[in-house]
Amino acid sequence: MTRINDELFGKLEYKNNFWRGKTTIKMFGEEKEILLSIDAYENTDFSNVQKEAFLSFIQDMENIMNEAEKHIYDYYIENYEEYREMIGNKLEADQVVPNIHAVSNLKKLVEPAELMVRRVRKNGKRRLGLLCNVCWDIENGIGVKIEDEVVEEVGYQDIVL
Repeated sequence: MTRINDELFGKLEYKNNFWRGKTTIKMFGEEKEILLSIDAYENTDFSNVQKEAFLSFIQDMENIMNEAEKHIYDYYIENYEEYREMIGNKLEADQVVPNIHAVSNLKKLVEPAELMVRRVRKNGKRRLGLLCNVCWDIENGIGVKIEDEVVEEVGYQDIVL
């Protein structure tokens, strides 16, 4: 197993086609240590765009994460009734998919799990994906697609994988 200590990304191990390590983000007012995955081949250097994507995220984390939280809230408000219907039982639905009225209420429902630094595509955009575990969809979770420090989309994790 290949291991490196990168100047920017820290200690990493190459596993399942990604360089994997840890990073800390602040979400819903709390610092959380999560998995960091950089999409790169084992024997190549990270691209400048990948480095810029991560560095820009770290430098503007508060704004980006505030925006991500708002987008997750909007996604939840658009979809929670459908999830409640799938559960059927009102008491269980109130536990798993409660009716919420503020972004801060998501703190108990959404857990950040992984920050992905994606490979560069032809458009040259700095691409990140934030994967979160959520209590209302344990199987799929949600993904937050971030391009050039702007939250572009929230949906199933597929949007960033």
